[in-house]
Amino acid sequence: MLDLWLIFLLGFLGSFGHCLGMCGPLAVAFSLSGQNQTRWDNLRFQILLNLGRVISYTLVGAAIGGVGAVVLASGQIAGIGSDIRRWLAIITGLMLIWFGLQQINPNLLPVIPFLHPLIQGKLHQRLGQQMTNLSTQIRWWTPALLGMLWGLIPCGFLYAAQIKAAERGDWRHGAITMLAFGLGTAPIMLGVGGSASFLSQERRSQLFRMGGWVTLTIGIITLWRTDAMVDYTGHSAIALLILALIARPVARWWGTLLKYRRGLGVGAYVLALAHTAHMLDHSLAWNWQGFLFLPLNWQVGIAAGFVALGLMTPAAVTSFDRLQLKLGKRWRQLHLLSVPALILAAIHTILSGSRYLGTFTVSWVNQLAVLSLVVIVVGVLIIRRLSPEQSRF
Repeated sequence: MLDLWLIFLLGFLGSFGHCLGMCGPLAVAFSLSGQNQTRWDNLRFQILLNLGRVISYTLVGAAIGGVGAVVLASGQIAGIGSDIRRWLAIITGLMLIWFGLQQINPNLLPVIPFLHPLIQGKLHQRLGQQMTNLSTQIRWWTPALLGMLWGLIPCGFLYAAQIKAAERGDWRHGAITMLAFGLGTAPIMLGVGGSASFLSQERRSQLFRMGGWVTLTIGIITLWRTDAMVDYTGHSAIALLILALIARPVARWWGTLLKYRRGLGVGAYVLALAHTAHMLDHSLAWNWQGFLFLPLNWQVGIAAGFVALGLMTPAAVTSFDRLQLKLGKRWRQLHLLSVPALILAAIHTILSGSRYLGTFTVSWVNQLAVLSLVVIVVGVLIIRRLSPEQSRF
């Protein structure tokens, strides 16, 4: 229920900024082209238009949730259903956090290049042409059909709700998620003409940023409200941290990685926080005194993990252009702390990880996992050492 209220709040707050600016003129244009002669005609047109849009959102949510259900069901048949759900939760949480940070500060992170079947090509052109043709007709059902087509137009703000609908893994929950989002956007879109008169551009931008905080919250809750996520969030954090550390050295061959380096670093820190929370809940049940009764290798590993998280914190909280300019060379020194953080994170994983030496029975599989992680970390250090710009983060 909390997720649905947050999705509704996301649609409501975001509609003040994004929908009002992007879709408001379109709604007004449709209303004018519909040749509505009275206020009642215009109100009925807007109600049917937004009703069609919300129905379209709901149907798309059902389809997306259905696809997620098929993927999870096929994974369960193969015996890996829980793994698929957990990785999907991580991807969903990170993408929602990315979207939220973009709403809060559009210049903080680059835009993720999503592929949408309606972004390019003849299908998108035909859809636009059909909407133009429909807007000139005067039949009572025209605005509803127009709204349903409108709901298919690709929108970056809409992706956040669609991603959450896909993560639900069920067509019913997917439909309800998108229905809540559509209902959240409805009040502003219904009163689009009057809302523009009592809200300044600055106020709408503030409300849109508030929607970003809601998106960020949904992403964090998605990472948090999953079971047995200790290993998954931990491995994902290390993987993103490695990509962030090698982004500059491999830029000549893989320039895209450098473009998303800041997002990778922030994502690694968020996952590290989620991993720490899951570990405290799963291993210690939030009983700090229980740490003293753990095996020695676990104690050393957990301590190394906390130090690694502490070393990552300065880099995470200074990942802003303004702070980078203000700190100057000290900014690079703070971000270079991520190198020893990776080493300590590897030590933490090896000593306390259930797939490494943190198990009571060490097999050749665990030993191979230890060797693989050591080789990867040493490889990262060598790549950075051989880089001509090794002194730079």
